[in-house]
Amino acid sequence: MLHRPHVTVVLAMSADGKIADIQRSAARFGSAADKHHLETQIAQADGILFGAGTLRAYGTTLTVNDPQLLQQRLALGKPPQPVQIVCSGSGALDPQLRFFQQAVPRWLLTSAEALTGWQNRPEFARVLPFYSEAPDWSQVFQALLGLGLERLVVTGGGELVAELLAVDLIDEFWLTLCPLLLGGAAPSPVAGAGFLEAAAPRLELLSAEVLGSEVFLHYRRL
Repeated sequence: MLHRPHVTVVLAMSADGKIADIQRSAARFGSAADKHHLETQIAQADGILFGAGTLRAYGTTLTVNDPQLLQQRLALGKPPQPVQIVCSGSGALDPQLRFFQQAVPRWLLTSAEALTGWQNRPEFARVLPFYSEAPDWSQVFQALLGLGLERLVVTGGGELVAELLAVDLIDEFWLTLCPLLLGGAAPSPVAGAGFLEAAAPRLELLSAEVLGSEVFLHYRRL
């Protein structure tokens, strides 16, 4: 039995494996079908985990709006929206972002040094001082499990995915392959220092579905 939340990464990427363009702009190249797919995955989660760079790029988060998905959450005794968890060691976030006006529960994972800047403020319901330059993700996830978060969805960016992958804390990947090429040094689903082939994390393909010009790939971490 896992003593941590079940963790699924959900990302859309270009045909050459990029999750944003060279300027790290918000990736809006996914279709309506991809957006609904992401919303479906989010609706199954207790918490959505993403880095500060992802939040700054988009300014908002995707919420559960589909009436059927909302009903499914209510039938399971879940609140309408999963907790949105921002990871920022510096805590340098603009409180004027639209994210802070969205009707979602918000938590912040930050450093002990940045903790006081966000305590007793209305933007975050919880501020957890577990994030540092080299966070102990096992400890972080145990704490999140203790707070009732049994299923997490990670929506970016590549640095965060790399950190979790390096310590074997990702269970599944959903990758949508979109019909465009971005090239260059644009960010990929897994950033960080990279892996040598011999030590590279391996995946098992669970399903592949073609919808229009997109391919929805579902992998399990071996």
